[in-house]
Amino acid sequence: MPRLRLGPLLRYVDGSTATVWVEADRPCTAEVRCADGAGGTARTFQISGHHYALVPVTGLTPGTETAYEVRLGDGAEAGAAVWPLPDSPFPASTIRTPAAPGAGGGGDEAADEVRVTFGSCRWAAPPSGEHDPVGPDALDTLAARIAADPAAERPDVLLLLGDQVYADQTSKATQRWLAARRDLTDPPGAQVADYEEYTHLYYESWLDPEVRWLLSTVPSSMVFDDHDVIDDWNTSAAWVAEMRATPWWRERILSGLMSYWVHQHLGNLPPDELARDKLYASVCAAHDGTDVLRAFAAAADADAGAARWSYRRDFGRVRLLMVDTRAARVLAEGERAMLDAAEAEWVREQALADPGTYDHLLIGTSLPWLLPHLIHDAEGWNAALCRGERGERWARFGENLRRRSDLEHWAAFPASFEALTALIAEAGSGPGAPATVCVLSGDVHHAYVAEPSWPAGEGPEARVLQLTCSPVHNSIPKSIRLGFRFGWSRVGRRLGRRFARHAKVSQAGIDWRRTGGPWFGNQLMTLTLRGRSARLRLDQARAVRGGGVRLETAEERRLT
Repeated sequence: MPRLRLGPLLRYVDGSTATVWVEADRPCTAEVRCADGAGGTARTFQISGHHYALVPVTGLTPGTETAYEVRLGDGAEAGAAVWPLPDSPFPASTIRTPAAPGAGGGGDEAADEVRVTFGSCRWAAPPSGEHDPVGPDALDTLAARIAADPAAERPDVLLLLGDQVYADQTSKATQRWLAARRDLTDPPGAQVADYEEYTHLYYESWLDPEVRWLLSTVPSSMVFDDHDVIDDWNTSAAWVAEMRATPWWRERILSGLMSYWVHQHLGNLPPDELARDKLYASVCAAHDGTDVLRAFAAAADADAGAARWSYRRDFGRVRLLMVDTRAARVLAEGERAMLDAAEAEWVREQALADPGTYDHLLIGTSLPWLLPHLIHDAEGWNAALCRGERGERWARFGENLRRRSDLEHWAAFPASFEALTALIAEAGSGPGAPATVCVLSGDVHHAYVAEPSWPAGEGPEARVLQLTCSPVHNSIPKSIRLGFRFGWSRVGRRLGRRFARHAKVSQAGIDWRRTGGPWFGNQLMTLTLRGRSARLRLDQARAVRGGGVRLETAEERRLT
């Protein structure tokens, strides 16, 4: 009988449908069977010798919670239950569906509550019992809290905003596995080299017992950042040219995009979009979809416009736009943009569509829009140097500094920064404007809240916030703590303006101030949205004296 290798991951959920992702150890039919009679089946598809299925679950009842099991079977043979695992210490995995609009009573459809938890940058936690040098894993700790009281508060969706796996910073255990497979003195050394090695990263991360159970019972939406492929991925045209001349790079980038499509991107799509997806149909129709998916990955790497990794999700009256800030870039100096023209237009259309039908607009972007002023000005200065504003010698210096210091956020693409700023103002203005526009980000290994201000008479009616939360589980060196604290300081701000004046960089069209943080630690942020009200909570994973870990609330406030 087939066995379950990875999953299940509960991905999309609405009032009546859901999708559940699994990997089996051989070709088979995967079935999700719910306690209330809902369910669905899907045949596995094959990529590089691995067998996956994304099972559409239909017949769910709005506003309910139902336990489910996963079965794997061969052809006409009855499927055997493979999830829950035998003797599991965790409660049953369940699917919670949102209530139908207005079900809260009084015909007020805005009364439905949506809870969004987000974070980024997660190294796989070491096995239970081993010392963890970076402290408790916030996802593990969240899982333990939910498992201890399954009826208590839990996220309606978990947003993972990049660096779900680290292809370029592997663990000692993964390095031992790699060494048994190939000679690590050959490039790329202890980094992953191909699709099979990528699958090992996902096993290491998602077979963690607490995280595996959490992802089986809390819906998730994901987007990549650089470490899902390699540090500084697509930082500049010079970087891309250099990497494409590196012998091992082509296999790495194709494997990275293929594995992301399989493990993360597919589950982001609503079932109706999935049904129209030509690539998914082609992969499923093929006996072995590897070549089909590889050709797609090659096209996506060669042309930013060949694939769209961004997507939209609506949770009642909450709209989420998850924006790809890595693969959609235009990198030619003088034309640099965070998003190519087609991607930028798609984001704009989604943000402005159907005004008045949503109370909160969430823009998920792995890289923060609003940074400490010192860093923002340093990135604008660096972009000007790299364009040649101060001559060829300064341009070479700027390119080197850009890579060494990761100067590649929205501020490093000044025109894109201003375009996003203008879009946020437009989306938050006029009849039917939402109560909040929140930019959700990670990447920078600390958490903070920043709030912009526009010149008098130009700002939106909506409250606009940059909400940044990182890491979920990663190192936070003292240099990072000191650097970001200084970056937010008045002295740091004055130093940033000196950088900007050196390259004759104009000031941004808005100002902003930090209104919360910086907070350092392994952490998760949660937005609770109800009608036009919004509350924010920051939870940090901390060790408890005498043993154990727990999530402790470091900040909680009302936003609207």
